[in-house]
Amino acid sequence: MSGATTTTTGHPAVVGKLSTLDRFLPVWIGVAMVGGLLLGRMIPGLGDALSAVEIDGISLPIALGLLIMMYPVLAKVRYDRLDAVTGDRRLLIGSLVLNWVLGPALMFALAWLLLPDLPEYRTGLIIVGLARCIAMVIIWNDLACGDREAAAVLVAINSVFQVIMFAVLGWFYLFVLPGWLGLEQTTIDTSPWQIAKSVLIFLGIPLLAGYLTRRFGEKAKGRTWYESNFLPRIGPWALYGLLFTIVILFALQGDQITSQPWDVVRIAIPLLAYFAIMWGGGYALGAAMGLGYERTTTLAFTAAGNNFELAIAVAIATYGAASGQALAGVVGPLIEVPVLVGLVYVSLALRSRFHASVTKGSLP
Repeated sequence: MSGATTTTTGHPAVVGKLSTLDRFLPVWIGVAMVGGLLLGRMIPGLGDALSAVEIDGISLPIALGLLIMMYPVLAKVRYDRLDAVTGDRRLLIGSLVLNWVLGPALMFALAWLLLPDLPEYRTGLIIVGLARCIAMVIIWNDLACGDREAAAVLVAINSVFQVIMFAVLGWFYLFVLPGWLGLEQTTIDTSPWQIAKSVLIFLGIPLLAGYLTRRFGEKAKGRTWYESNFLPRIGPWALYGLLFTIVILFALQGDQITSQPWDVVRIAIPLLAYFAIMWGGGYALGAAMGLGYERTTTLAFTAAGNNFELAIAVAIATYGAASGQALAGVVGPLIEVPVLVGLVYVSLALRSRFHASVTKGSLP
């Protein structure tokens, strides 16, 4: 957190006196969500104006918010420590299994079990399950005092797998597997290049900026100055970007959400189950493997989060902006944001159970 004290390793050891922004984060997020919904309802044509300019199918204001949100956290990463993460096979294998085996399969099962009569919403949720998180998970992990370097590595791995596997898994879970089970089949129309563009924009730009900032900042002023003077100045911008993104996102979709409340509830039920199971499964697996608090937390959040911007873009491109599939994608962050904020506080409350939470005793 931006107000936390740090050890010499650069990771939060104990949560010190929190800033007002950190202390009341759930309040600010709630205000941003409500404010966005009200803006979308009260100002006719706002959604069209915000959507007038897009980057890779995403509204320009949302794209800017995501980039602002991710840059400060990626500027905090110690890139000279990444080799210690890549050598931890338990963490890497555990993340791959959770993200690319369990996650899509779980969302498929929940969508069919809980939305058997709503094929559009069901398909939208399956697409959400295929889009593994590469953006907001960095914020949740940092707020929960997880391992920043591990988060950077796992997000990079998810990005590569997303480019390679998204279309393949979409074909499997929407067409092949339903056919095997005698269920209704559908397809998605997307290409690896479309997904690669999303990854390059929303991860590549802030990752490169963060890396260059640290490299040249440390070279010019030294690590002590960089971490004690520069990072505290840019740190709050991650949460400013998050709040801005939430306001714009909910303003864009406010009419859809408020005009179909029962549909939102139906979509929310499998999403709530999904986030709880994935986060809890990640925590249980990390604890069982003895990863320690920081990496267990990172494993759990990277497993539970989803790339809603990619899911929404694919749903809109394939089925249309007014489709049920697009609405399911929009409801994703509506549920994910408050749930994962709550899980940040659950994680912090669990720190005392990890006797090695302030050290890297679990490093290979």
